[in-house]
Amino acid sequence: MSKKIISTAENLQVLYEDNHLIAINKRAGDIVQGDKTGDTPLSEVVKNYLKHKYNKPGNVYLGVAHRLDRPTTGIVVFAKTSKALPRLNKLFAEKDAKKTYWAVVKKMPPKEEDTLIHWLKRNPKQNKSYANIKEVTDSKKAILDYKLIKKLDRHVLLEVNLKTGRHHQIRSQLSAIGCPIRGDLKYGADRSNKDGSIHLHARSLSFIHPVKKELLQLVAPPPTESIWNACT
Repeated sequence: MSKKIISTAENLQVLYEDNHLIAINKRAGDIVQGDKTGDTPLSEVVKNYLKHKYNKPGNVYLGVAHRLDRPTTGIVVFAKTSKALPRLNKLFAEKDAKKTYWAVVKKMPPKEEDTLIHWLKRNPKQNKSYANIKEVTDSKKAILDYKLIKKLDRHVLLEVNLKTGRHHQIRSQLSAIGCPIRGDLKYGADRSNKDGSIHLHARSLSFIHPVKKELLQLVAPPPTESIWNACT
């Protein structure tokens, strides 16, 4: 397996920054918040970046408002002030941020454009969510829209818009219609990607800035890699 490229204070891909927010284009090797692996989370990397950029003594404030799965790439927004964080949290909790993802799958979906509705049941031991057609005990309703963007040589590029935010939602729901994401062994892909990534990318994010009250539209270029390159 190829070595994962991890973000550092030196190679951080900053998409946007002002006094209140900073948006990062996350790499597949990055983990947004600390976990049992003990790996340095992206939140700490961003703190180090800000500390050095502004030559700040002491601790740097940074608030985590949302996350991406570790093998997923794309936009992650952090709050730089205690004023912005609760407003950003509220914005994401109330689904006032429009998120668009790109997913590369191997098979054509049943329809070129559709709305998928499932009830996802999470298995914490497996760290996996199972998609059910009907509601089952302890399941949560999951809704997304997808549409075909481009046919590649051996794959298909889909644009996905989330209507709900569930654990592994896109991965589970696309797998349930026979279209697992490239590289996503956990959800039915036939092989993994060499760098441990999956071909799921948080492509764009738009919302009303929590402090400035103006529309902020962010777009993240996908990783530089042959299949992603064919998508753009």
